Amino acid sequence: MEEYYTPASDEHIARERHQARDLRQSQWWKRQLAEGRCHYCRQEFSPRELTMDHVVPVARGGYSRRGNVVPCCKDCNNQKQSMLPVEWTQYLEGLGKPADSE
Repeated sequence: MEEYYTPASDEHIARERHQARDLRQSQWWKRQLAEGRCHYCRQEFSPRELTMDHVVPVARGGYSRRGNVVPCCKDCNNQKQSMLPVEWTQYLEGLGKPADSE
């Protein structure tokens, strides 16, 4: 997939990674993990198997805020990489998976 965007600045990325570290320590994030479900594939996992994914990736200008981070299994996180939600939906459709599996 070709990239048609200007990458975020190094300063933005560093700032948001720091914010993400702080957010991982919050009770809110711990509750998200405790639900034990990947936001994308909807499968159940132990909290230790879930990672933090930025819906709009930091590298694409996203922020480390509650409205932009979701618990995600490692497989989905590795596949999604720095895709935007519309790109992720197109990717799933290309695999023959229903778009609502995200």
